[in-house]
Amino acid sequence: MLQFLQGVLIGFSVAVPVGPIGLLCIRRSLAEGRVVGFVSGLGAAVADVLYMLVAALGLSAVTNALLEHRNEFQLVGGLFMVVAGLTTYFAKPATAEAKAARGSNLAGAFGSTLVLTLMNPSTIVSFLAILAAVGVNVSTGFWSGVLLLAGVFVGSAAWWFILSASATRFGWRIQHGGMRTLNHVSGGLIMGYGAWQLIAALRG
Repeated sequence: MLQFLQGVLIGFSVAVPVGPIGLLCIRRSLAEGRVVGFVSGLGAAVADVLYMLVAALGLSAVTNALLEHRNEFQLVGGLFMVVAGLTTYFAKPATAEAKAARGSNLAGAFGSTLVLTLMNPSTIVSFLAILAAVGVNVSTGFWSGVLLLAGVFVGSAAWWFILSASATRFGWRIQHGGMRTLNHVSGGLIMGYGAWQLIAALRG
């Protein structure tokens, strides 16, 4: 049980910083509903579990390969972010019917954030640092590792639930004009992050 609780804390801690994925989650929660926002967050949570698995098992060959090709990942991820930012920036405030129609595309919402999170292999460095700092050890057995990974998923998913629920809870304050402004702000920030990724990749 200790491994599970450690995993929950790790997963929650890694997910909490509101970056581009958080902005996407908030924007989708407001534009397409809480379920779409939460499922978007679950895509990032699964990616966190995959990276945690590599870090916890000490798969140095995989870790080195991911970090060695970081520039390629950044390039692809940056392009995805720029496209996602442009789409968000120019998106029109949705009607109730449009929200219902787009809300049915849960697989797309999940898959997009899964891919975007996986395109940032430096995340694994964060997990390695956390594992070293808290002294987590999964060598004690298979089930310890399973509990740790389950905890990471639960912790990360808990944050995305809180974020999506909070966004929709207070979203009634955002009227038509406010939603357009949110699209512009979040789209611009996401594009900016994508551009930064592209510049970093090209310089590397």
